[in-house]
Amino acid sequence: MSDNNATGFSHEKIETNNFLMILLILLVVAVGGLVEIVPLFFQKSTTEAVTGVKPYTAVQLIGRDIYLREGCYNCHSQMIRPFRAETLRYGHYSVAGEFVYDHPFQWGSKRTGPDLHRVGGKYSDEWHRIHLNNPRDVVPESNMPAYSWLEKTPVDPSVVAPRMTAMRRVGVPYTDEEIAKGASELAGKSEMDALVAYLQVLGRALK
Repeated sequence: MSDNNATGFSHEKIETNNFLMILLILLVVAVGGLVEIVPLFFQKSTTEAVTGVKPYTAVQLIGRDIYLREGCYNCHSQMIRPFRAETLRYGHYSVAGEFVYDHPFQWGSKRTGPDLHRVGGKYSDEWHRIHLNNPRDVVPESNMPAYSWLEKTPVDPSVVAPRMTAMRRVGVPYTDEEIAKGASELAGKSEMDALVAYLQVLGRALK
């Protein structure tokens, strides 16, 4: 009887003490999170690039920055789930090794528009240009806004070296030579050129 009372008192004490309840919830969530997350840092499948995945070129990296700046991730995910309905439509499901050079990754879950993970090579550069200038020219039912100003906006080559250096600090294996020649690769490029280059490399390493 005393044991039951002791147990009941213990539960009552936790359930009626907001601070203690919050503290214990945070403790349980922290321990559970660590148990699930920490092992991922030591698994090759999540820390090593799959065959064919390479760091973004200078042009592709700036294109990715434009993709983020324009909020493309608000409508397009970049993660194909391992479900038949998704793989039939988009291709092979996404694996962690495809995203080791993405900081931050663009998995997402919002799909106002289609998933873009394997869009690379699916359409020509010209198709992408037309689509970005006026989406309804190629997809009549599209509700995507036009991004026509990208074609008229030149890329600033001076931004790429600091950007590549920052990416190297978080593990992307850029060499000094690649960083040094990044500006020359961007010379004369428009933001449209860079964004199309980024889109054309998505998901091409794994088929």
